[in-house]
Amino acid sequence: MTDFKEYTAAEKQAVSDINKCSSADELENIRVKYIGRQGLLKDLFSQMGKSPEKERPARGRELNRIKKKLTDLMEKRKSEFVSSCKKEDIFDPTLPPPLIERGKIHPVRKVLNEVENIFRSMGFGVAYGPDVETEYYNFTALNIPENHPARAMHDTFYVKGYKNTLLRTHTSPVQVRVMEKKKPPYKFIAPGRCYRRDTVDASHLPVFHQVEGLMVDCNVTFADLKGVLHLFAKRMFGSKVKTRFRPSFFPFTEPSAEMDISCGICKGKGCPSCSYKGWLEILGAGMVDPEVFSHCGVDSDKWQGFAFGMGIERIAMLKYDIHDLRLFIQNDLRFLKQF
Repeated sequence: MTDFKEYTAAEKQAVSDINKCSSADELENIRVKYIGRQGLLKDLFSQMGKSPEKERPARGRELNRIKKKLTDLMEKRKSEFVSSCKKEDIFDPTLPPPLIERGKIHPVRKVLNEVENIFRSMGFGVAYGPDVETEYYNFTALNIPENHPARAMHDTFYVKGYKNTLLRTHTSPVQVRVMEKKKPPYKFIAPGRCYRRDTVDASHLPVFHQVEGLMVDCNVTFADLKGVLHLFAKRMFGSKVKTRFRPSFFPFTEPSAEMDISCGICKGKGCPSCSYKGWLEILGAGMVDPEVFSHCGVDSDKWQGFAFGMGIERIAMLKYDIHDLRLFIQNDLRFLKQF
């Protein structure tokens, strides 16, 4: 009969050590000591070659039995340690926190905030009005005649079931509402959403943002208008930007003009971004038409004023060199993370 005294002694000692251990770390050290790659059982397996050949099978079976017994006992003890641990015991404060995706300000909102801050710094207030307007405030009071194309169904969202009610096509109605309720002088901007029946493409959206501005006082001139908008362009696009005014027409201003800035990419030399003109149009402006003053009860013989309007998406496209309006509404994080 094969003598397994050394095996029995090793088994008893290992079982005793496993039962006495008090932590998972201590249990791991015991595992390495007895059944690890350099452990006691590995050493006993390697010594089998020195035993008589007829004893080797029995010794191999006995060592495998001991190894399985110790492995099962260690797994049992390990599960006991895990089940007895509290959450605070297994929390590792040295681990890095989980990655949290933080949102960023949308580029349109970012530019809108910047526009507001620039005009606030020049003493302009901020006024708001309803998105749902009447034809009177959206068109009539702004000297837009009844046969004007802007009033057509293909350009304007009319509210079904409500006569002469629509989604505003610009924020100019806010100017009319303020002039009706307050006496001059005043200067303010009116930011907000606008709506037009435009097909979505690289340069058109059915919902967009505008900022309208109005200044009314005694002796306000076109020079004041140019000075304010020139300063705005410098602060928005940088001190090196150049501006120019071109004659234009708007029903609610007379005289009217459009303001261009020098292309920031080619520095006015001409490139694809500016259609090789060297200039980019950013807004429309002009002196308030006396007819608009009469609708609002303002004496045009005493008071003069100027108004302007700009598309925020247009400003954002020029500021960040974006060539497709649809990027603003696609919620593509690869695009939004750049801002």
